[in-house]
Amino acid sequence: MPLIDWIGRCENAASLWLNRLQGPFALVVRWYLGWQFWRSGSLKLQSWESTLGLFRDEYHVPLLPPGIAAYVGTAGELVFPILLFIGFASRFGAIGMFAVNAMAVISYRHVLLGEGFEAALGQHILWGTLATYLIVHGPGWISLDHWLQRRLQPSAGG
Repeated sequence: MPLIDWIGRCENAASLWLNRLQGPFALVVRWYLGWQFWRSGSLKLQSWESTLGLFRDEYHVPLLPPGIAAYVGTAGELVFPILLFIGFASRFGAIGMFAVNAMAVISYRHVLLGEGFEAALGQHILWGTLATYLIVHGPGWISLDHWLQRRLQPSAGG
């Protein structure tokens, strides 16, 4: 068997096996990403006065007054993860989390872009990349979205 054929067969076998991992991988990504934002939103609720102070003094959210930015940001950190946890409206949830993440980087850029904060910026880049993965590839087959899509599609024979 020529080398090119052998490589092609190996690639096909690997693809078949790895394709089975797409659903579980998407589930892990949804839960990891959701958990990061859920923790942040929950922490903000535990000390609302501190949260308002941070938005007033430390975070520089463009276009929104600090109080409104605090409510909107915290709501985004608590609502979008729920969508990802259950896999419902997952792409919408991932877009929302991408926006919350981007706004966090923009609002806190004076710190995140400073020397010594490369790891913190790296976390935000990771979260943005994972949100982009979910936006582009969807939530996977272990999701309410997948189940609903299959139920709502007309059958091929009917």
